[in-house]
Amino acid sequence: MDEATGELCRDGRTQPRLREQAARILLMLLERPRELVRREELRERLWSADTFVDFDHGLNTAINQLRSALGDDSANPRFIQTLPRKGYRFIAPVEISSATASARSSAKPLELSTASAIVNASVSPVSKTSSTLLANAYDLPDVSSRLTLTLFFLIQLIYLTFYVLSLARLPEVRAVLGETERYSRLIFVALIVTAAAGIPTRLYLLTAAIFKYRGLGANFRKLFPFLLPLDEVWALAPFLAAQQLGLGLALAVTAALLYLPFAQRSLLLMRDKSRTPTNASLRF
Repeated sequence: MDEATGELCRDGRTQPRLREQAARILLMLLERPRELVRREELRERLWSADTFVDFDHGLNTAINQLRSALGDDSANPRFIQTLPRKGYRFIAPVEISSATASARSSAKPLELSTASAIVNASVSPVSKTSSTLLANAYDLPDVSSRLTLTLFFLIQLIYLTFYVLSLARLPEVRAVLGETERYSRLIFVALIVTAAAGIPTRLYLLTAAIFKYRGLGANFRKLFPFLLPLDEVWALAPFLAAQQLGLGLALAVTAALLYLPFAQRSLLLMRDKSRTPTNASLRF
């Protein structure tokens, strides 16, 4: 990032120019890498007291522009971490490249008017580690977008088949559930409700995979908290056909289905990673 112009460069290519407020917010975050910059501080520095604006809307718009420019994701941040209702933190290592970098870094904070300073943000091996048990893009291999979308499409087709066949054979399903007298009615109702909710969801994901929606990965991550319990419940579907499959095979298929929600998430992360322009240098 060139402080003087507010321009960002990736692999030597200049990116679309940031708006002034977005550039100044990024510089404030870079002044104190790994430290929390509170929303109140941003407001005091960027929005004067006599300016009548929707501060929350303006700040959120600026942060979204920064994330878009950096190829960042609020759900799995590599650069800008959000602390709800508190502020933001720049979490990637920062290097200041300037003839007077060492003197300036100890003497005063970065300013937009300083023409010579270049701020380079890179991702270190430490920042690539995930803070949760779920995989992030760094953990996953480089795979073609076509292959990941094909596998994702097939998984949606599997779930859609489960829903349709279960609803088409409700009398047989009810007979199987009748063996569990105490909870059969509750399970039967839950099956109908979840299948009815799952069919339009899977049709959307199938359509998105066929037509290669650009926002498929981000939208799926938003749906993931809803889809996870739904898919984990339907992982038990093979037990409805345990008499035909056998108990052992039904158990094996269920174990595989328990993993599928996480497989879908990983496939879309790999797809987004393969489509990121900076894949070669930053390994998003």
